[in-house]
Amino acid sequence: MKVLLIGSGGREHALAWKLAQSPLMTEFYAAPGNPGIAEHATLVSVNVDDHDAVIAFCKDKAIDFVVVGPEAPLVAGIADRLRREGIAVFGPSAAAAQLEGSKGFTKDICARYDIPTGAYQRFDNAPQAKAYIREQGAPIVVKADGLAAGKGVTVAMTVDEALVAVDDCFEGAFGEAGAEVVVEAYLDGEEASFFCLSDGKHALALATAQDHKRVGEGDTGPNTGGMGAYSPAPVMTPEMVERTMKEIIEPTMRGMAESGYPFSGVFFAGLMITANGPELIEYNVRFGDPECQVLMMRLKSDLLPLLLATANGTLDQVKAEWNEDPALTVVMASKGYPGSYEKNTPIRHVPEAGEGAKVFQAGTALKDGALVATGGRVLNVTASGKTVGEAQSRAYALLDKVEWDNGFCRRDIGWQAIKREKA
Repeated sequence: MKVLLIGSGGREHALAWKLAQSPLMTEFYAAPGNPGIAEHATLVSVNVDDHDAVIAFCKDKAIDFVVVGPEAPLVAGIADRLRREGIAVFGPSAAAAQLEGSKGFTKDICARYDIPTGAYQRFDNAPQAKAYIREQGAPIVVKADGLAAGKGVTVAMTVDEALVAVDDCFEGAFGEAGAEVVVEAYLDGEEASFFCLSDGKHALALATAQDHKRVGEGDTGPNTGGMGAYSPAPVMTPEMVERTMKEIIEPTMRGMAESGYPFSGVFFAGLMITANGPELIEYNVRFGDPECQVLMMRLKSDLLPLLLATANGTLDQVKAEWNEDPALTVVMASKGYPGSYEKNTPIRHVPEAGEGAKVFQAGTALKDGALVATGGRVLNVTASGKTVGEAQSRAYALLDKVEWDNGFCRRDIGWQAIKREKA
């Protein structure tokens, strides 16, 4: 089978690593990819924003299946275009991708289909949003409606902080993403990530994870795209997974189909486990980054048939098997992230990893034959172990062999799970 993977981040390196292990794979391409992905696939310089160019490449190489990694091409409708041309694709339509592309759209779906989530209001102007915030009080959550690369959310502990967040959105801090704002109730509990494949009619639960959004140890500092993750999430007990499927995933899948937006792809549900059970914080319509890295480390099954069944509407005919051992990934980021940072800093050495470990590359490139850091989040140092504590020790031991002067990381990834293990 000839496969094209779209994307260039750590998530796509993890997908490429896992897809390349499939005996079904005959030719494997990635656009644009990165030096890590080049270990597994042939990199092609196709502009993924140019749908005509993507179609032309697929026809030229007789591509059987396209796997779309990031959210932006999905929101832009690349999956629709591929389907119109008769090319199988993993990823939702632009209409269904609104679940990530518009936080207001998601909240409206939740309201319509009785999916548990925080109370909310949508606003297209600052004065009304601010009046609502003053009326509700803090803590409260302010979200830019559109795609903001994981940075358009403020969990405001004071009214003043929330008012500043509203100004940030409407004054252009997040570009077009902030043209509308969603203000919602603060949910108290423990966060978890839940992943589930959907072909529009059937759902296949995958696995759980916990991400670390804050840049600093002890979950301090500004939100980032994620500084590390581990899987499974201990808070997601079998009962909580069952409730999530019944109360959140299945009503969403039915509701999307009824609304005329059947969903084919991966539901990535950001959850808050509250005293009342699971409540939805937000949906993403692609695998998480860095959660994908720990999911792929734990997945025993061949990934390719699972993604194909999702695309072909035969998800009820496959199953996913998982290694029980937890996996943990630590993000190495450029100093200064999530603010401004120096680009093209040299990475002198990325260590070879043994069984159950891997350094996935995210914001990297080759410059004059040498590996350099081009992004904010650059390397995802990943390992498995019998416990989260063991996975953490293995990941940090591997990370300490990386030679990159401009890199930094958090040293407490997995702290919640390790605290439970020691209790």
